[in-house]
Amino acid sequence: MKPHLRLPRIAALSLAAVLASVLPASAEIRLPNVISDHAVLQRGVPIHIWGWATPGAAVTATLHNQTLPATADRLGEWSVWFQPESAGGPYTLTAKGDGSEGSKTLSDLLIGDVWLASGQSNMEFPLKGFPPSNPLKNGPAEIHAANNPEIRLLLVNQISSDFPLHDLPDKQLTSKELSNKALRNQDPRAVWTTCTPETAAKFSAVAYFFGKNIAADEHVPIGLIDASWGGTIVDAWISLEGLSSNPNLLAAFANRAVYQSTLAQTDAIQAAERRETEAAKAAAQPLPKFKWHPYGPSWMPAGLYNGMIAPLTPYALKGFLWYQGESDANPERAPHYTALFEALIEDWRSHFAQGELPFLFVQISSFDGNGPSWPRVQDAQRRSLALRNTAMAVTNDIGDPNSVHPADKQTVGARLALAAEGMVYGKPIAYQSPLFRQAVPTPGGMQVWFDHAEGLNSKSAKIEGFELAGPDHEFVPAEATVQGETVLVKSTAIPNPNYVRFAWTSVAPPPLYNSAGLPASNFTSEPTIP
Repeated sequence: MKPHLRLPRIAALSLAAVLASVLPASAEIRLPNVISDHAVLQRGVPIHIWGWATPGAAVTATLHNQTLPATADRLGEWSVWFQPESAGGPYTLTAKGDGSEGSKTLSDLLIGDVWLASGQSNMEFPLKGFPPSNPLKNGPAEIHAANNPEIRLLLVNQISSDFPLHDLPDKQLTSKELSNKALRNQDPRAVWTTCTPETAAKFSAVAYFFGKNIAADEHVPIGLIDASWGGTIVDAWISLEGLSSNPNLLAAFANRAVYQSTLAQTDAIQAAERRETEAAKAAAQPLPKFKWHPYGPSWMPAGLYNGMIAPLTPYALKGFLWYQGESDANPERAPHYTALFEALIEDWRSHFAQGELPFLFVQISSFDGNGPSWPRVQDAQRRSLALRNTAMAVTNDIGDPNSVHPADKQTVGARLALAAEGMVYGKPIAYQSPLFRQAVPTPGGMQVWFDHAEGLNSKSAKIEGFELAGPDHEFVPAEATVQGETVLVKSTAIPNPNYVRFAWTSVAPPPLYNSAGLPASNFTSEPTIP
């Protein structure tokens, strides 16, 4: 499988460039980019406003009908916490210094719910798609209709950093980008915008459809932060503190060492691959297939956490949205995905310091990818539901065997929104897919019990995808029959099975559904993922 690689919105920055982008050039009072005109501030919790001024300066901050004082510390940093507010707006925020700092006024701020969306290319996938080969389903119509002033969008620049940044850096255009008039005219700042066809076209489709559903159901302003980067691995999004908290996570550094050992030859390798491709074309031969080459800085452990997540951690959220895992679906990385993914969830909750924030994620979809590594990552995601306040959107039924980027992002966003409505907003609705609970021996087979399996059914005439194995863990196809909220699985080849699994292929079989129309996740009953 070749995960989608796009030119980064911003490359890895040197120390000097980063410092120039995040430190004030003068004594002017300054707010972080995440607090800008058109921002959404989280309702119902203390509202954190922070910034920079001359060390020792007295600062007065006013939001809505609240005013608070602060004093810049020896590093010039100041901070205030306003009392919680109900949904509403638009409001004005003013931060005023007592001397030459002057004042800073922001307008059109709303109070509502803020969701941070992150991951790799299927989260990055914008409403305009990845043209020309990966369009969004009904893309032009969706873009035309994406005009909602109650939804606000913040597109985070793509940056990998050696250390955690305190602010979202402005985009540093390369010489190639500067030669592109369309890119030159883009706002280089990572700031909030209103949701219009123009801004939504470049924004995560999954996050947009999620927000559109939540805004319609909850009738409150919705702020969406898109901090995603295609073709990235899970450990790039975890802080160094998180990666160093558990010896089981050392695999991230071992994999990085293997990857870095080839970097010196990357240019020569790619040049050789181009020559071999051209030679095959000239000889009318099948084109050779090569291993995908990721963008180096985007695979650095903690690099994307440092550059794209750390600057957001002081900002109050309603919860997280996550869609990633395709780049980890290979024999070297898949065995470690459970530990790394659970570490990411706990790491982000720790750094945002708002308790067990809801973490809603998408299980990677059906795709003719990397053989058994694909279902291993899927099952690792399922097992991560053991962490509190998590929910998973299963999407095997809307995948595309021929594309790692399924066109139907509407259903993905809707299923995440369904999970939010049930788990976060407390609606009495069914929002979870059938999930494996246990398997017990029966004469000649095994009976599989599911949670959330009311009305379990298959739209196919024959239930496929179940397999049985004995103590040797060698699985063979088996026959399956739905019995209420369970499935009876039998095979004459394994009369006394020890284990059962379902959909253990990268291209999923026809799914099982519950009465809510949600497809069952794949699984193996083995205690550990093989």
